[in-house]
Amino acid sequence: QVQLAESGGGLVQAGGSLRLSCAASGRTFSNYHMGWFRQAPGKEREYVAGLSRSGGSAYYADFVKGRFTISRDNAKNTVALQMNSLKPEDTAVYYCAARSGYYFSSDFYNKEKYDSWGQGTQVTVSS
Repeated sequence: QVQLAESGGGLVQAGGSLRLSCAASGRTFSNYHMGWFRQAPGKEREYVAGLSRSGGSAYYADFVKGRFTISRDNAKNTVALQMNSLKPEDTAVYYCAARSGYYFSSDFYNKEKYDSWGQGTQVTVSS
């Protein structure tokens, strides 16, 4: 339905910041709820943040509240994840994901509800 491409990952020291971007193409971006997930070595892919179609409702995992901010620009077909106060445990491959369908807050947290995924971008936080 939609193709996604992440960018902005890299290597930073603990306490630093990165801004990840996700560019969408293929279908009308504003029709999709968006999410960010991450997967660390040896771990399951886990939820980071989500944002409704309009951008009016945001949902964050507890471990990033107060540090990360998700946003979207429907005119530019992009979604971003601003990451501040990064910690070594934030090291992971970060994935942008999109889902259509009804708005249910619980669905944002479930990776099985997402239809499209980007290729991922590596974020490494050193001590």
